[in-house]
Amino acid sequence: MSAYPSASLKPAAADAASASAPGADAACAAPLPVLGRDVTVPLVTGGEVGYAALDYAASAPALQRVWDDVAAYAPYYGSVHRGAGYLSQLSTDLFEQSRTTVAEFLDCRAADQVVFTRSTTDSLNLLAAALPAGCQVFVFETEHHASLLPWVNARVTYLDAPRTPDEAVATLERALADREPYGPALVCVTGASNVTGELWPVRELAAAAHAHGARIVLDAAQLVPHHPVSVQDLDVDWIAFSGHKLYAPFGSGVLAGRADWLQDAEPYLAGGGASRKVARREDGGVDVEWHTTAARHEAGSPNVIGVYAIASACRALTEAGFDTLVAREQELIVRVREGLAEIPAVRVLSLFGDRAPRVGVISFVVDGWNSSHFAAALSAEYGIGVRDGLFCAHPLVRTLLGSEPQAQGECGAPDTAPGERSLNAIRVSFGAGTPDEHVERFVRAVRELVADGAKWQYRTEEGRCVPAV
Repeated sequence: MSAYPSASLKPAAADAASASAPGADAACAAPLPVLGRDVTVPLVTGGEVGYAALDYAASAPALQRVWDDVAAYAPYYGSVHRGAGYLSQLSTDLFEQSRTTVAEFLDCRAADQVVFTRSTTDSLNLLAAALPAGCQVFVFETEHHASLLPWVNARVTYLDAPRTPDEAVATLERALADREPYGPALVCVTGASNVTGELWPVRELAAAAHAHGARIVLDAAQLVPHHPVSVQDLDVDWIAFSGHKLYAPFGSGVLAGRADWLQDAEPYLAGGGASRKVARREDGGVDVEWHTTAARHEAGSPNVIGVYAIASACRALTEAGFDTLVAREQELIVRVREGLAEIPAVRVLSLFGDRAPRVGVISFVVDGWNSSHFAAALSAEYGIGVRDGLFCAHPLVRTLLGSEPQAQGECGAPDTAPGERSLNAIRVSFGAGTPDEHVERFVRAVRELVADGAKWQYRTEEGRCVPAV
């Protein structure tokens, strides 16, 4: 069967989506239009303003292109792999073509498997469940909890936060050299920090892992939306990421890489789709023959819409050209960092220093402000959405803020035990859907709040800082 029953279901052209963007003038235009670009929100000081979504590191808005593709497919939705009807066959084709699209986007090896999951967290938990017996895992304390916590059933060595890329490689090499010489080992590392945005030396870490007989999995949740990623060039064994970071927030993720550990492991979920043959035994039990393909770990009815959305986002980013997207994002990074550097009360958090390459993720603290209070004022008084807290990377943020307690009892201050410090930070993040005006408004808002204070009173409600009414 052909992939599409009619021209109406063919993927939308990227340039057509761009042309449909309302108000896409030179001051506001972004390379790739996203949903919500024309949403307005009320301000506590009166009136409304266009919402500045600057929390891409948590969930990026859907690309207009992705939404159009999903809307075109939705009437043709059907069950995947197990239906004889036309729509089921169509959906199966779409699902498997999406697998090919993702493999090409990641430049996978010919024998690699692409397994569709729910998220980066789900992908890494799947891999953790597939580890061979006796596997030793090495992970830096700087990881997001999604890549820090899944290895509870393995022997885990946690590595201290490095202060330079070279130190990261040296730290890993020492740890691997001290491990038992036999038995499987896995290194888990991020591609770009969800706290500082800094790029990690993935290629060098992969070389160190392989030199010591270990494998490596790359948490690319914050990398794939911002940079081209080649499994072969980086020489990683697996890569994990989420659709909702890649402008496709429809509940799907990816684990792509070597097939052997996945084929040898018990299915991540037991059920239909993962099983190839099931038969009753004479003793009353059940014999099961599991698939050896990616289906082994995709039990149940797949999220075909989420998978198709990821494939659509991969196509859109590829067609837009990463060189263009990266260059433009770097301009925004410079604009934000230079703007914050001009405000003495602001300190930007960093592991590797100001000169380190990075993506559009920047965390900071402001002298005299609790970060939750500051983030609430950005939202209520300027229509700017950022993130505050420890960003599901508690050890890293605590390392970066360990000597800088914030005021106890201030609006939104995190609960702490007696004698503990109240620690949280503010994170601004952006990408291919961010207009220039949003980052300009953000820098101006930070400057005004530091200079003049908040215009409104705030209170703590259920642990959050909110405008007082």
